[in-house]
Amino acid sequence: MASPLIETKLYRPRIRQGVVARPRLGELLGRGSKSRMTLVSAPAGFGKTTAVAEWLASAAVGRRSAAWLSLDARDSQPASFWTYLVTALQRAAPGVGAGALPLLQSAPTSVETVLATVLNELGALSDPLDLILDDFHLADTPDIRTGMTFLLEHLPPQVHLVICTRADPALPLARLRARGELVELRAADLRFTADETAAYLDEAVGLKLIAADVEALEQRTEGWIAALKLAALSLRGREDVSDFVAGFAGDDRYVVDYLVEEVLGRQSDDVRDFLLRTSVLNRLHGPLCDAVTGRQDGKAMLEVLDRANLFVDRLDDRRRWYRYHHLFADVLRTHLADERPDEVASLHRRAGQWYADAGEHVPAVGHALEAGDVDRAADLVERAIPALQRDRQEATICGWIKDLPDDVVRVRPVLAVGLVGALMTRGEFEGVEDRLDGAERLLDDCGRAGPAAEPVVADRSALARLPGAIEMYRSALSLARGDSSATLRHAQRAIDRAAADDHVVRAAAAALSGLASWGSGDLDAAHASYSAAVEGLLRAGYVADVLGCSITLADIRITQGRLTDAQRTYERALRLAAEAPDTLRGTSDMHVGLCQIAWERGDAAAATGHLQRARELGELAGLPQHPYRWRVAQARILDAEGDQAGALDLLEEAERVYTSDLSPDVRPVPATRVRLLLTHGDLGEARDWARRQGLTTDDELSYVREYEHITLARVLLAAHTTDPSGSALGTATPFLQRLLTAAEAGGRTAAVIEILVLQARVHDAHGDSTAALAALERALTLAEPQGHLRVFADDGPPLTALLTTVVRQRPGWAYPRRLLDAAQRTGGATGEATGTTSAATRHALVEPLSERESEVLRLLAGDLAGPDIARRLHVSLNTLRTHTRHIYTKLGVNNRREAVRVAARLGLIPRAPGR
Repeated sequence: MASPLIETKLYRPRIRQGVVARPRLGELLGRGSKSRMTLVSAPAGFGKTTAVAEWLASAAVGRRSAAWLSLDARDSQPASFWTYLVTALQRAAPGVGAGALPLLQSAPTSVETVLATVLNELGALSDPLDLILDDFHLADTPDIRTGMTFLLEHLPPQVHLVICTRADPALPLARLRARGELVELRAADLRFTADETAAYLDEAVGLKLIAADVEALEQRTEGWIAALKLAALSLRGREDVSDFVAGFAGDDRYVVDYLVEEVLGRQSDDVRDFLLRTSVLNRLHGPLCDAVTGRQDGKAMLEVLDRANLFVDRLDDRRRWYRYHHLFADVLRTHLADERPDEVASLHRRAGQWYADAGEHVPAVGHALEAGDVDRAADLVERAIPALQRDRQEATICGWIKDLPDDVVRVRPVLAVGLVGALMTRGEFEGVEDRLDGAERLLDDCGRAGPAAEPVVADRSALARLPGAIEMYRSALSLARGDSSATLRHAQRAIDRAAADDHVVRAAAAALSGLASWGSGDLDAAHASYSAAVEGLLRAGYVADVLGCSITLADIRITQGRLTDAQRTYERALRLAAEAPDTLRGTSDMHVGLCQIAWERGDAAAATGHLQRARELGELAGLPQHPYRWRVAQARILDAEGDQAGALDLLEEAERVYTSDLSPDVRPVPATRVRLLLTHGDLGEARDWARRQGLTTDDELSYVREYEHITLARVLLAAHTTDPSGSALGTATPFLQRLLTAAEAGGRTAAVIEILVLQARVHDAHGDSTAALAALERALTLAEPQGHLRVFADDGPPLTALLTTVVRQRPGWAYPRRLLDAAQRTGGATGEATGTTSAATRHALVEPLSERESEVLRLLAGDLAGPDIARRLHVSLNTLRTHTRHIYTKLGVNNRREAVRVAARLGLIPRAPGR
């Protein structure tokens, strides 16, 4: 007699209260309903069942009927499996399965015979039907697989199969993919997004966490829904919420219990052994796993784990490299340490040896440190330093050496000097002189008192290069202290003491001499020294450093007004970078530099394109100062687009992320910010800046402060505009003449052009049109060969009248006409003339919306949450909040819903249907 059926296995799961709406999953499942099969495959706790049940409950399913079957381990027997499946179909479509069930319960009958009857009956259905098999992995046996393959191959078009499983079934998935008959939802699709995480913790669980804690949990759990639920359980009743979130890991008792019960406890001893031993690895690769485990099945085992969805993520499309989910790895390591503590160090040693043999220094050192082998780690670091310095990986060097005991570093001069180089490149000078003194003492004592005094050296070839390197770093330290004469003296000693083939030290010494000349305003000498440095670096193969030098070379040419030469410098550097096998640090900076040149020439499209390319490459492809350079460049573009708030936000960020290096700060970010404020009439803050900086018109002039002093002249001009009866204009006149004389003497043509433009404005304000036009025409003559534009266009209305006069007096001169057109366009791109709102709307608003604010408003009217809007606009969440605050202020509202309503009434956005 057949066992009675468990009716609840045929019930569709109820949707629990507090489930986060996930329309994107419904869209994917809806797309799958038009195919033969949808596969929902992910590890335990990723919300597979809930996603499908929620989709079935949605109105989008319409006239579709659904047959649901929740499987368990007892359904691995064919008779039970097929009886339940046919019964589920019968409940959804009463005319199906009436003849099939008796066949299943009678004498042995082939599955194909039974399924043929069912398929014929399904084919007669007029309405579509979804068959959902939940937890299919519990019943996936060879006998059932055969019948399922037959069923899949002959499903009528109105029937759609959904399989929810923790492991990919051994069904003809590849064939279905090739035919376009399979839609797949994987862990990557099911993971909670940042917004869904926030909604779950806030609305479903009721935890009022700050944004930083929500973001940290989302990153730590990697969107794994079960982990979020377990974290929420742990958080209840806690007062130390932020501390708990910061430390949340796989040793949390709920996470451990869940993974042990749901995952580890279900694995064979063979799989469990592999999981524990390989948990010491951050990345998993077949041969590497073999080296660690001592087995020969690493590649095959990783493929098994991947198919079984055992919390492994592929890191490439060739299925060579994988990693464990962070929390899963934490649990595995905890169990490894508890069960096999004596094995941990040896496993790390094997991993480190494999990486060392493969020439991968970073993981080799990491595993040596994990194994407690500090001497071996120190040897590996010392040998790795030249390659890492060549590729500008200073942060890696600093991290390693700070992980090593100081007494180990102290007796290793090569290691100590390597750390000095990394620290100084990052702008960190504290303790550098003591380290140099210590390394020099080791070299002086070498061989004097027998073997006991011998320094510890892994890279003997580097020992001979230390005398030159030490002098080179002393030169750099002198430069950081502002001592130019000592900089040049130590640089020459470095060249004298460097080995003949030590191109790196010789090049660095030349660059330091160039920096000293640059800071003093001797641009020709600086360019010559830097050019010599580039040639030496190329001989040494230090292409990443060539990119760093290219920024200085280009900046010098820009200062000299030679934009074309600067462009060629950046383009040459990019060609060198393109020849490298991997993206070099500094590549992003080259695009930022080209952006600045294109922007000065008025090519906004090219400037934006270069800046976008820099963003795509990312900050990891940039040098230490890239984050601030990129923000300054982007701020200029945003301001020209009418987004003053966004531009100011970016400049504030640029100040925060600014990193000092040995280069003189010839264009300080605060001065750039003041220039932006002046274009929008904020004289008060500009004056405050001048007072804070101690700037006066009587200062001794220097190249390093020239940009700030020209900015001060702009402040004086703005003060005159505000109060024409004051003395600002009289003060500005001799000050600008002093600045002009100094800039001309230094060959700084870009500054000469800008100063002449300001002089033209001053003469015009005095009513001396002849002198004003003479100054402007001289500026135009200097600027025309290189195509300077923004220096004229950015001065807007005050210069427009003078340009108009030049165009009228010299109609055959095309260049002033081009500048006038650009100035008029610039004036029309900000303030009230943006064209983003009608005259009637502007009258209704407290203040008109900028173009960027209008774009934000349109997105606020949609369904995107704040973080998604920020990502769409490529701005930070703080910047988005600033835009939103300005929108609320201008619309006179306090929240998003009210803003959308008022904006629709004013015609700023389309009205939603029904409003």
